[in-house]
Amino acid sequence: MLSSALASVVSSIPSPPESSWSWEFGPITLGPFTFSQFTIHFYALCIIAGIVVATLLTNRRLTKRGAEPWVVIDIALFAVPLAIIGARIFHVVTHPGYYFGEGSNPWNVAEPGSVWAIWEGGIAIYGALIGGAIGAFIGCRWTGIRFWTFADALAPGLLLAQALGRFGNWFNQELFGWPTDLPWGLEIDADNPAIPAGLEDGTLFHPTFLYEVLWNLLGVAVLLWLGRKRFMQWGRLFATYLLWYGAGRVVWESIRIDPSEVIFGLRTNVWASIAAIVLGLVILGVQQHHTGREPSPYRPGRGRPDAEVDSDDTEGYVDTSEPPLHDAPAKAAATSTAAAN
Repeated sequence: MLSSALASVVSSIPSPPESSWSWEFGPITLGPFTFSQFTIHFYALCIIAGIVVATLLTNRRLTKRGAEPWVVIDIALFAVPLAIIGARIFHVVTHPGYYFGEGSNPWNVAEPGSVWAIWEGGIAIYGALIGGAIGAFIGCRWTGIRFWTFADALAPGLLLAQALGRFGNWFNQELFGWPTDLPWGLEIDADNPAIPAGLEDGTLFHPTFLYEVLWNLLGVAVLLWLGRKRFMQWGRLFATYLLWYGAGRVVWESIRIDPSEVIFGLRTNVWASIAAIVLGLVILGVQQHHTGREPSPYRPGRGRPDAEVDSDDTEGYVDTSEPPLHDAPAKAAATSTAAAN
């Protein structure tokens, strides 16, 4: 009954034609220099849009916590490049047949199909998370921002960026799911090499990109709501992000039909999703000893002297990771007595 009603409204989801996947420019002359033709892919534009949106939202959330405006840019200078490098390495490692099989070209950047040719496509979000986390840690040490404060501020924006990035898969007609006769099935060009052999022309496929977009957007709303709670600090909000994204990705990854390495019956990204869930649980367990609010977005001895926690009610919350403030007078008195003696 529901399917019939939906069918009357939606017959299928069309994919963009191949001609709209990119814009080609060139040759272009700038002063004395002439550049050959180059291409801007919509997939890249989706990723860039995600990075911009995540940066804006993270900046707003960090600033409300008391951080200096746009300190997120300083952290992003490390996090974004390492995220891209990590995303490429993870993809290459989990798809060795693409790059190291018979007749492949793994190292010659001048020829198609090398491990360096990221412009040909091939990045993985879990590699981006690993590389980005390393870069963010370096950036946080440089700026003095607490790593977990930054991670919690980033969590909603990161999930929103991933939702925007998935539209790149729609433009590329890639990473779709099993055949389906549901009214929201995705149309894919018949000559797409990812389509399994033997299927009839006009077969529709599960729009896994759309499933993940909707799941991620719902997760953004959940994380923004949870972020208002006092106990969702010290990395707990980021841990919740790992649980949410990992759980959804296990499902969407399980119905995709694109080639992937399979280990013990599961695709590599399913294992990575399970690892994300386990890591989220570990962070929640390890950080449970923090019973109070973070006193500042900056590590002790760093940051603006006027930085304040974004709260009008911090009474009763104690940062158990640092000496209690009420010990300060006693320590000062002891020091004075020792000096007098």
